[in-house]
Amino acid sequence: MTRRMIAPLLFGILGVAVLVWLGVWQLHRLAWKEAMLADIAASLAAPPGDVPAAPTPNADQYRRVRAAGVIEPGEVHVFTAAPGGGAAWRIIAPFRLSDGRLILLDRGLVPDTARDAPRPPGPETVEGSLLWPQETDGFTSPPDRAKNIWYARDVPLMAGALGTAPVLLVASASDAPPGPATPRPLPVSVDIPNNHLGYAIQWFGLALVWAVMTGYLLWRIKRRTL
Repeated sequence: MTRRMIAPLLFGILGVAVLVWLGVWQLHRLAWKEAMLADIAASLAAPPGDVPAAPTPNADQYRRVRAAGVIEPGEVHVFTAAPGGGAAWRIIAPFRLSDGRLILLDRGLVPDTARDAPRPPGPETVEGSLLWPQETDGFTSPPDRAKNIWYARDVPLMAGALGTAPVLLVASASDAPPGPATPRPLPVSVDIPNNHLGYAIQWFGLALVWAVMTGYLLWRIKRRTL
């Protein structure tokens, strides 16, 4: 090996090592993500229990609960898309639990035509999941409070607007009588991407390409020195 080959060789080894490390790191992320998704699936499949005394996002995200209470006056309307297309609104209302606590209740969807239809408050028993959705980012428009148009379920912000604790119960079933203005509960969906295997394959592929290019460069240097 000539002295001219040492630097490219070291650079090639370093590059391959870094790319392989990134691929291994993505495999670790894959295992972590699969375990997290399995935990979420288990939570959503568990029998419903009571709303915990002091629910938190870390301990109670996706927890299945069943609660009796009273829907109180006031609503937040969150713009969304209906299954199959078209505009719809999520109806978020204050929900007084039987123990006196006031939380948020995502009652479900209504079509655009029923957004402002009257929905009298009153007793209701719901089954669903506790949820702290991550639906806001730097591009999310702030709510138009004058028109009651919201673009995301921001739990702390909605709780402040309706005077409740920052806890959201998303109903998947309700004993509310059906009607054109009655929100239709929807199952809680989990939309968490899991692309780590693909990322790992990309990093390992780049490591292979880097190794081949390093070998080719060393071969070219060796030929020029012969």
